[in-house]
Amino acid sequence: MNPMNEILISKATISIGVGESGERLSRAISLLESMFGQTPVKTFSKVTNPEFGIRKNQPIACKVTLRGEKANKAIDMVLEGIGRNIKSKQFDTNGNLSFGITEHIDIPTMKYSPDIGIFGMNVSITFEKPGYRVNKRKIQKKNIPQKHRITKEETLKFMEDNFQINLNS
Repeated sequence: MNPMNEILISKATISIGVGESGERLSRAISLLESMFGQTPVKTFSKVTNPEFGIRKNQPIACKVTLRGEKANKAIDMVLEGIGRNIKSKQFDTNGNLSFGITEHIDIPTMKYSPDIGIFGMNVSITFEKPGYRVNKRKIQKKNIPQKHRITKEETLKFMEDNFQINLNS
């Protein structure tokens, strides 16, 4: 097989949206830090929404971006929490995968802690092939040709082979 057609996990982004700044956000940050051993960053609201009591540029969520071996361990851990069940509609046309977990205590290694509480998470996994750097570099930036892009079917096969997912329709 051509090594340039090998699919790799570029990154795994795990986020917790709490909808408000303050105590709940700091508990979510401490949860992500304890789960993945990496300091999360806060994400800020883009618009003001008086119905939800949110102002523009107010911190309302946190996320952590994992790469390499940390990403593989995190994906495996979170998939265990949802019983390795993935729907085909959770893959987009570019082959990326996004899914949610309703309660972090569903993950087998996590225990309930009263000072943290219960949080749900969103997980987004970005895949790439070798050579995708040409789309991101500063000098001589080029587009990725259609024949080198990742399809939904390729990502599905990769996840079934490497993470033993169960595909639901």
